[in-house]
Formats: sequence, structure tokens, C-alpha cells
Amino acid sequence: MAADEGTPPAQVFDLTTWKLTLPMDADGDDDVDEISVGELQSYQHPDYYYLNDNNNLVFVTPNSAFTTPNSSNARTELRQMLAGADDAFGPKAPEQNFALASHPEADRYAQIGGYLDATQRVDHVAERTDKPDRAAAYSVVIGQIHAGKDEAVLAQDNGFGHGNEPLKIYYKKFPDHETGSVFWNYERNLEKDDPERIDISHAVWGNDWSGSEDPGEAGIALGESFRYRVEVKDDVMHLTFASDGHPTRTFEQNLADNVGPDGEVDEADHPQGYAGDWMYFKAGSYNQCNTKPESGACLGTGVWETDQQHGDYAQVVFSELDSGPVE
Repeated sequence: MAADEGTPPAQVFDLTTWKLTLPMDADGDDDVDEISVGELQSYQHPDYYYLNDNNNLVFVTPNSAFTTPNSSNARTELRQMLAGADDAFGPKAPEQNFALASHPEADRYAQIGGYLDATQRVDHVAERTDKPDRAAAYSVVIGQIHAGKDEAVLAQDNGFGHGNEPLKIYYKKFPDHETGSVFWNYERNLEKDDPERIDISHAVWGNDWSGSEDPGEAGIALGESFRYRVEVKDDVMHLTFASDGHPTRTFEQNLADNVGPDGEVDEADHPQGYAGDWMYFKAGSYNQCNTKPESGACLGTGVWETDQQHGDYAQVVFSELDSGPVE
């Protein structure tokens, strides 16, 4: 429950350019509930989205919950809306999103690039699944860059706009391990039915998403705070990960070509990367464990009190969250 039900998170965190997706359908319209930028300024949910006793922002997502149409996994997650509470612009409008400098119509967008700066801890990940070998088992996504379809650029027939994700930041911990791993994934910008459309995973602390050994002292424990900073400047994504007692890790990847952070050309990726797509940041708890069989056959009843008792949920707590344009 919220420590002070009279204090919505937006009074402590600057959420004037974010909307919220919740893991439920409270209004019964068969669509996932979303809280607009304007509504978010006075909104909280006692189970899924609230301030704790330290005025930290808590995101909770059960395994068995209502999802968005394009995902099998539920989320309690903020979505960047650069036009703020201006209702004249829908989420796909250029005024709500950023682009790379190489975008052929970059001047239509709210800004070129941007940054997302967050300090958080993961208090809990789903503990029970029938498919423990699945790469995303026992994990939660805590930050993203999502790319969308630019119809004007698609009309030029250059292959852009598949709606993929150039960045997903994960935390993953097996139930019997001392610590968990932090890693980030880059998804090739290819069509949905292309077999080469896969996530390329990069370890930060511990393993990447396919590793199964206990990270031990190299990993991040549940409840241990760490920071990530994502800065997209011109065409380049700069990533910084920092935590007390762990080495600071940095990565760079040009999002307008098919060269990875290791400097190697990925022949399977789109040669111009995400240069023709529009983008936005996301942050919160995007639970990668779901009760739908195709999503990982995790356990959960859909009754929050029961699922909380059995550990069938993910919980992420942010002490800092900031975003804006780059200098």
C-alpha cells in the first residue's frame, strides 16, 4: 500500500512528459488501462503504482494480468510523451517522440535524441515458471527505447518502421542464486516474420540473458540500488551503468547503422539501423514472466493477493527518474 495515499508520485517525481500503462482493465473495455499525462499528475494505485515510505516510486506487475495488444507480458510502465498534457497530439504524433539526427524528416519531431536517467532497485522478480530455460525467465525490463513506424518514411519504401526496440534494460535473477544479472538487449530492426529479428544481448554485471550460472559477487542482489543513464545524441546511443561496489560500465552504439558496440558489422541487421523510425523512452516494471503458455508458462492466478503471497510478480523501485533533451 502507499505510505501516504494523499501523495501521488507526480508530486515527488517530474512526470509531466509521461503517461502510465497498468496491468489491468478496470473499466472493462477489453483494453489495457492507461493513465494520461494530465491524469497521472494526481494518480496512484495502491497495489501497482505508488510512493513508499521513502518517497520512492514503486512499480508492481503480477505475472497473470491484462496486457497490451502487441505483448504477452504485463507491465506497469511509464511511456514518454514529449508534448506533455497537450491532448491535441496522439502518442504516435511527431510532437510526442524523438528521432535520430539521420532521420530523413528529423525536423518534424519534438527533439533529436534525448536522455533517460534512473536510479532504482529490483525488489522482486517472478519466482515460478514451467520454462526456466527460456531466456527471459525470472526477469523484468526496467528501461527501454521503443521505435515506431513513420508512415511518411515507409511510403518511400526503404524498409524502416518495424516497431522494434533498440534498447531493453533487464534485471534477471534465478530463485536459487545469490545475485542477479543486469544486461541490455538491442533488437535488429527487421520485419516480424524475419527469422533474423532477434535480440543481441550485452552483459553489464553478471550474465547476458542466456547465462544461467550464479553471478555471485559480480551480480546485483535484489534490493541493491544501481543507476543507468541512456543518452541518445545525434545518432549514437551512449549507455552508462553504475553501482557502489561494482565497476562502472559504458557502451556506445550508433543507431543509424548496423555496427554493434564492439565495432563489428552485423550483416543481418538493417544497414541503416533505426535512422528512419521515431522513438520514445519507457521506464518501470515490464514483467517478462506471464501465465500465457507462449510467453513462458509462469504461474499466477490473476488474484493479486494470492499472486503476491506466492511470489508471482515483479517489483521495481525508483529513487530517481529524469529525462529531457541532450545538450
